[in-house]
Amino acid sequence: MITEEPFRTIVEPFRIHSVEPMRLPTRAERASALQAAGYNLFELAAEDVPIDLLTDSGTGAMSAEQWAAIQRGNEAYAGAPSFGRFRAAVTGLFPFAHVLPTHQGRAAERILFTAIGGSGLIVPNNTHFDTTRANIEFTGATAVDLPVAEGLRPAARHPFKGNMDVAALERLLSARAAAVPLVMLTVTNNSGGGQPVSMANVRAVRAVCDRFGKPLFLDACRIAENAWFIRTRESGYQDVPVAGIIRQMAALADGMTMSAKKDPLASTGGWLALNDDALAGRCRNLQILTEGFPTYGGLAGRDLEAIAQGLREAVDHDYLRYRVRSVEYLGQALEQAGVPVVVPFGGHAVFIDARAMLPHIDPLAYPGQALACALYLEGGVRSCEIGTVMFGLHPDGTETPAALDLVRLAIPRRTYTQSHMDYVTEVVERVARRACDLPGMRIVSQPRQLRHFTARFEPDELTTSGTGHAGAYASARLRWAGMVRGLSWPPAPSGTADRWPAGQAVLLAAARPGHP
Repeated sequence: MITEEPFRTIVEPFRIHSVEPMRLPTRAERASALQAAGYNLFELAAEDVPIDLLTDSGTGAMSAEQWAAIQRGNEAYAGAPSFGRFRAAVTGLFPFAHVLPTHQGRAAERILFTAIGGSGLIVPNNTHFDTTRANIEFTGATAVDLPVAEGLRPAARHPFKGNMDVAALERLLSARAAAVPLVMLTVTNNSGGGQPVSMANVRAVRAVCDRFGKPLFLDACRIAENAWFIRTRESGYQDVPVAGIIRQMAALADGMTMSAKKDPLASTGGWLALNDDALAGRCRNLQILTEGFPTYGGLAGRDLEAIAQGLREAVDHDYLRYRVRSVEYLGQALEQAGVPVVVPFGGHAVFIDARAMLPHIDPLAYPGQALACALYLEGGVRSCEIGTVMFGLHPDGTETPAALDLVRLAIPRRTYTQSHMDYVTEVVERVARRACDLPGMRIVSQPRQLRHFTARFEPDELTTSGTGHAGAYASARLRWAGMVRGLSWPPAPSGTADRWPAGQAVLLAAARPGHP
């Protein structure tokens, strides 16, 4: 029998139909834009960002079929046929009794936790992402993360580092079951490095929920990518279609929240789906109050059509193979360059371990934010800190280091080519060679919730991990000025600075007289 040998080259399973011009601002322009933004990459103007890896949420390219579907969007206030097609597409993968569309995923979270949250309650998850945690805490409840131990070790290789610690969940419910209204699983586990959850773990969590009489909800934004990992990594699923795996996962749950801006390939939208009739009634009342009538839920009919078509495309095996392999391509290139990254690679992003790359910066001086700013300054690559800035501030106003300090390079779907990823690799490599020269960051102003979106920063004078030798350090402004000019600070021996890998740079810097 003749079998076809796979090619090494990643071939995008689509042709480019329309293009958006972009420009690369000069280094001086990038430095000026970064300072004006208060060193917060969310505050940058999109036209100043040539490679935008801030998020994969709503930033992908829609297909010709999605644009065609938009043309038949029906904008009737109630009972539009567009809702019927949307609902059929959703329940074809997620057979829940009630489907409530929302303008995006966090609106679904707000409705759900307004209905079931409250002071003194606890919501466990493998790892809550930012808006999920914020919507829980806004009601006075506590969001508790229960990741497996492997999920907290970026360099550990485990096929399902997104799993929930089932024993920890059982201990929590044994002690506080009355305070837990539901259990959540985030698939894939975004805050933990985009890591997947195994089907075996979903089943085990379901079994614990059944013993304690607790509903299980999925945060399913990237469930198609998670299902692909189950198909390729978990025994017994190699011949099961991704759509079938998704239906199996949904059958183990009592409900779900979804941002349609992720795996469903849409520019906006989301939904809350669930089986409990009484809870659905309370949620529907909140939907009408805050989103709109149940058959549009804050979305235009054309958006409902785009989501319905996107769901069909999201489970296509050729697309998912390309999607996961493209992320892996960037991750492998960075790993081979000596950059510390979370392994194995997830389905939507590559996560750099900023704490490992910048060990001289204390976690409360925000190494992730420092690295993200340096990537933009170096080459116009916008990324996102997933660490102490995002998760370190607690509802009572205290602050502690997050479990991890990561920088996420989230790859928009069907948007960038292989040459773009090669450029990103080059930018990260350049920053890595000067990693020991990066200063930490200090927060100048911040809100009490979701501070990473609007906080303002400045380079911090003290970037050490408590050595007590601040006088031995060059000032943060001199360090940052050196980065702006593209120089190492202090200057490295001639002919060597640009050839040091990140790890060697730290060791060599420690040996320089008068340098930390």
